[in-house]
Amino acid sequence: MEMAFFARWAHFMAGITWIGLLYYFNFVQVPAMGAAKADGTAAGIVKHVAPRALLWFRWAAVVTWLSGAAMLGHMGILGQAFTLQGGNAVIGMGAWLGTIMLFNVWVLIWPNQQKVLGLKPADDAAKARAGRVALLASRTNTMLSIPMLFFMAASMHGRMLFG
Repeated sequence: MEMAFFARWAHFMAGITWIGLLYYFNFVQVPAMGAAKADGTAAGIVKHVAPRALLWFRWAAVVTWLSGAAMLGHMGILGQAFTLQGGNAVIGMGAWLGTIMLFNVWVLIWPNQQKVLGLKPADDAAKARAGRVALLASRTNTMLSIPMLFFMAASMHGRMLFG
């Protein structure tokens, strides 16, 4: 019982952190960077805010995914959820969307942000390409977060919709 409680609590807290930062990046930081570049204040964001926010962002994604898998495993439905079987297909859809989002964080967003932020060497053209890939992957995650959250909530509160 305690493991399930702590896994659910970790999933809840890490998920809020992950999605909160995702929305922060897409609705606050990215739009603000244009103004910050124009008035010469972008360096502080790039040097101090973005790396710290990305650290929390990527590890919150891992904790969210691992704690979600732990909960599904504890409930004995991990395999059924990921193979979209029966009534577990609803939470399985949420789990698959979360898995795609985790992939985007670690394989597309973070490696490219390292170039943009100067944490990995890259010329200006590579930084521009990396910035575009990271932006598109982040925007994709923002769009995927909406059905992911829907399927997570529907798995417990909307079974009547899905049989």
